[in-house]
Amino acid sequence: MNKKIFRASFITSLFVLLISFVLILGALFDYFEGQIMRELQSEANYISYALQNEGVSYIDNLKSGKQRITLVSAKGVVLADTTANKNELENHADRKEIKDALKNGSGTSTRYSDTLMQKTLYYAQRLDDGTVLRISTTQNSIIVILLGFLQPLIFIIIIALCISLFLSHRVSKAIIKPINTLDLENPASNETYEELTPLLKKLSAQKQTIDRQIKEAEQKQEEFRLITENMSEGLLIIDKDLNVLSHNQAAARLLEAEDIKGGSVLNFNRSKGFRNAIDTALLDTRAENHITHNENTYNLIANPVYENDKIIGAVMVIIDITESVKREQLRREFTSNVSHELKTPLTSISGFAEMMKSGDTPNETIVDFSASIYDEAQRLITLVSDIIKLSELDESNTPFDKENVDIYNLSAEIISRLKPIADKYNISLNIIGDTATVYGTRKILDEMIYNLCDNAIKYNKENGTVDVIINQTNDKTNLTVRDTGIGIPQAEQNRVFERFYRVDKSHSKLVGGTGLGLAIVKHGAAYHNAEIKLTSTEGKGTSVTISFSK
Repeated sequence: MNKKIFRASFITSLFVLLISFVLILGALFDYFEGQIMRELQSEANYISYALQNEGVSYIDNLKSGKQRITLVSAKGVVLADTTANKNELENHADRKEIKDALKNGSGTSTRYSDTLMQKTLYYAQRLDDGTVLRISTTQNSIIVILLGFLQPLIFIIIIALCISLFLSHRVSKAIIKPINTLDLENPASNETYEELTPLLKKLSAQKQTIDRQIKEAEQKQEEFRLITENMSEGLLIIDKDLNVLSHNQAAARLLEAEDIKGGSVLNFNRSKGFRNAIDTALLDTRAENHITHNENTYNLIANPVYENDKIIGAVMVIIDITESVKREQLRREFTSNVSHELKTPLTSISGFAEMMKSGDTPNETIVDFSASIYDEAQRLITLVSDIIKLSELDESNTPFDKENVDIYNLSAEIISRLKPIADKYNISLNIIGDTATVYGTRKILDEMIYNLCDNAIKYNKENGTVDVIINQTNDKTNLTVRDTGIGIPQAEQNRVFERFYRVDKSHSKLVGGTGLGLAIVKHGAAYHNAEIKLTSTEGKGTSVTISFSK
C-alpha cells in the first residue's frame, strides 16, 4: 500500500509539473506570436501611407531587413518585393493571406519550413487602389525554442523530480503510518482515520465470529475424529432424520452423486440394500449389505452413533469391492471352462483306452485309436500351455527380458510357419509395410501375432486373404491383421477377447483351438501397454489392430 501511495503521489506531481510547463510555454508562444502579428499590422499601416505618397518606388528603395515586404496586384501578380526579383516570383493569388485580404480587407497565415525548425508569419492588407500589401517575418519554431532551453530545462526537471520524490515519500509514510500501527487484536480501540471506522467495526465483529467458529470447529473436529476412526473408504454421517451431516468426496465419487451439502442421504443412493442398511443402523443394530451401482459392487457397513445411550444418527462406511467380486466371478468361470475343456479330451482318451484294454480290438483299429488318443493329448498339451501363458501374463511373471524387436521380420517368420496351413485352405498370406521396432518381449509378441494370424486363417473362407499390415505414426507403431473371413456379429464383438469364448462353437470344433488365443493377445497387449482395436463385418472379414507406443 505504501508503494502504491508513493507511486500515485509521485506520478501525480510529475504529471502536474509537465502539464503546467506545456501550458505556460504554449501560452507564452501564442502571446509572442500575437504580438508579432500586431507589429506587422502596425508596420503595414505606415508602409501603406508611404505608398500612397511615393508609389511603388518606396518599396523598391527599401533595403532587405528582418521583414519581407511584397506588393501584389488584385490578380496575384507581384508588383514589388524587398527580397526577390518580382519577375521571378510566381503568382500569389492562391496564397491564403492574399485571398483573405482581397475578400475581407486583411488576412494572416503561418507557414512552417520543411524541417519544421522555423515558421513564417504573414500579414496582408488591401489598399485603396485594390492592390495588396503583404509583410512577413521569420520566427523560430517551438522546437528550436525548446532546444535552446534544453539544458536549463533538464536541470529544472531533475530538481523537480528530486523534490517530488522526497515529498511523495514523506506523504506516503505519513498516510500509511496510522494504518500500520492498527491493533488488530482490539480493532474497536484504534483511533485513526474516520473513514476506517466501519472497517474496524467489521473487523471486530468478524474476530469475535472467527473465535467462536474456531472453538466450534475444534469441537466438531474432535467429534469427527472419534466417529471416523474405522473409516475405510467412503464415509457418510447422518442424523436420525436421514439428513447428511457430513460426507467425504470418496462417498460422492463411489456412488456417483453430486457433492451434496446437507439434504437427505437418499440423494446418494435409493437402492433397497442402501436403505435397509441405514434403517437397521438407526434401529440400534450394526448392518452390512452389498449393493450394485452402475456395474460396481460396494460393501456397506452402517453403525449407530450414540449420545447418552440415545441414538442420534449413524455412520456408514462404503468399501468398493468391485475388483474382488469380478476376480472371484472370473475365477469361477475360468475353473468351470477349464474343467469342461479338459473333460472332453480326457473322456475321449479314456474311452479309446478302455476299448483297447479289452484286447479284442483289431490292430488297424488300434492304430486309429492311437491316432485319436495322440490328437486329444496334443489338444490337452496346447490347452495347458495356453493356460500357463495366461497365468504368467496375469501375474506379470514372464521370465523374459525386454528388447527391441523388429515386428516386420517377426511377422514374416510367423507367416512362413503358417504358410503350410494357409496353403491347405488356399489362403493367401501377405505382409505389407516396412521395418518397425517395438520394445518388448519377443516370445510374447510372437504369441500375439501368431494367434491373430492363426485365427485369421482358421475363420477365413476358402481362397481368402490374410494381410499383416505394419505402419508407424509420430507416436505409435501399428500392427494390423486383416482377413476376408466369416466376420464377427456386432453383438459378439465385445466378448471375443474373453477366455474360452467362441462365436461359432461348431466351426471352432472343426478348426480346433482352445478358445484362449485372443485372451492371450489381450493380456499380451496389456503387458506391453498397447491398445487393441477390432473392427468386423459379418460375412466380409475382420481386422484387429494393436497400437504400440513409441
